[in-house]
Amino acid sequence: MALPEKPPLDSPSPTVTPHVSLLALYRTFFWVGMFSFGGGLSSWLHREIVDIRGWMTDDQFFSGYSLTHVLPGVNSSNLAVYIGQHLRGAAGAVVALLALLTGPFFVVIAAALAYRYLLQVPGFQAAVAGIAAAAIGLLVRLGFVAARRATTGVLPVLIMLAIFIAVGFLRWPLVPVVLVMAPISVALAWPRKPKADA
Repeated sequence: MALPEKPPLDSPSPTVTPHVSLLALYRTFFWVGMFSFGGGLSSWLHREIVDIRGWMTDDQFFSGYSLTHVLPGVNSSNLAVYIGQHLRGAAGAVVALLALLTGPFFVVIAAALAYRYLLQVPGFQAAVAGIAAAAIGLLVRLGFVAARRATTGVLPVLIMLAIFIAVGFLRWPLVPVVLVMAPISVALAWPRKPKADA
């Protein structure tokens, strides 16, 4: 089987990537970092970068999102570096990562100092549980958006279900499941040249 001449990482965008100022990039990532509680950061970044600001297309975002999950390190930090680099090169990558980490750095230090006092505040634990539930909702939304874009047939749905059952219900280790299913998924999704009519 011949490999495609140019395997596309991103689908061609209908518009040129907009020029985003470093200040706008910093401000966006700072606020996302400050207010993304409980792990819903990737879905919030998708909403801010793709849906609201239109700085990237869905295909560009999800290409980076997929890449950041196979690289070592924290997924949200990797995603910030990817988005910043895509929009403004190396300077954008540095600005996006610093912005993402600046607010939480100080908030976590302050919260660690005040945590035992916060536990005594009525309703604090309920508020934390509510924030975690909202973050789970954001992640579920992002999962549906990604699944809708990835499922162009029955086979991708079957692969997603197989991984979900293997890891979620059967409690099989994640790494072996991914090592087996990822090559199968890539092989099924790999672009093929149309056969020439005989």
